[in-house]
Amino acid sequence: MRYAEGPTAEATVHVSAPPEVLWALVSDIHLVASLSREVQEVAWLDGVREPVVGAAFRGRSRHPQVGEWTTTSRVVACDPPRVFAWAVENPDDPAALWRFELTPSGGGTQLRQWARMGPGFSLLYRAITTMPDKEERIVAGRLREWQAGIEANLAALKELAEVRARA
Repeated sequence: MRYAEGPTAEATVHVSAPPEVLWALVSDIHLVASLSREVQEVAWLDGVREPVVGAAFRGRSRHPQVGEWTTTSRVVACDPPRVFAWAVENPDDPAALWRFELTPSGGGTQLRQWARMGPGFSLLYRAITTMPDKEERIVAGRLREWQAGIEANLAALKELAEVRARA
């Protein structure tokens, strides 16, 4: 898989809680960031306090092979309690696109998290340009990391939502 092809990672889990309970969790950028092994902190920009399309937030991340970096993301979809998505860096040419989808199902919710690399500039793209012969290996390794992160996110969100739904 090549970066320019927009490789994706995704997973879905059934949660025994209504979409409204999950919405409060997935649209909370601070909570979602706290579930990540890479994201160290996030903050809304320009006085924003809640997600709306066009709102921006800054994130600081760390990876053992790359070090620390910051990005600015912009909310590109916010349809409570169904869809929350953000583009990393330029929304028209994002470094990555991240998305949560919530679908009522069987007295609960199907929660899907999806992420696409590129096509815009990112640290991953920079690594690929310095080692083009290793592109497929670099992309595959990053996809494995994203997949593991998404699966861990969904497990944590499921547990949190089900506890809240029982309360």
